[in-house]
Amino acid sequence: MKHTFAEKASDTGGVKPMSIEGRLNTERERLFEMSDEERAYRNQWLKDQILSPEEPKQVPEFYKATHNIFKRFYRWPLNCLENVLVPIIGAPRASVLRWMMGKTGISIAITYWMWYNLKYNGNNWEKKGGWRVLVSRKAIVPGDKNYPFVSDRTVGADYASRGFKEVTLNL
Repeated sequence: MKHTFAEKASDTGGVKPMSIEGRLNTERERLFEMSDEERAYRNQWLKDQILSPEEPKQVPEFYKATHNIFKRFYRWPLNCLENVLVPIIGAPRASVLRWMMGKTGISIAITYWMWYNLKYNGNNWEKKGGWRVLVSRKAIVPGDKNYPFVSDRTVGADYASRGFKEVTLNL
């Protein structure tokens, strides 16, 4: 029997999922008429939904199978922090705090990287790369105290100097 790609990629292997509750999954069905056999089945199903105190189980082999060595390496510091926080604030809050600290750390690192590049790797006449920051002229209209404003750019070379005119030569 040949399977299509969609059947191979689906979670159920192409078989439509079914409810293990049977026809008693809605309150309306339960109120209609239940036989003694259905009551016993429903009672057993409800008992089966109660998790044991050890659940959910953390299986180290599953973690290793789903996380490669690089992912385990960069997740290790926050995993240690989460393990310390679980007895103090509980697993759900520790998980949320771990997620927030990871995202905050990445945001701070990106902010510092951008600030460093803007400050020390600016685009000027000495190199081709770097970030170029252009500032627009302030609009001055009649009635402003600086009106009429005369531009400090008088020749064509003033418009694209990229810091060349401000350089002093030390000979």
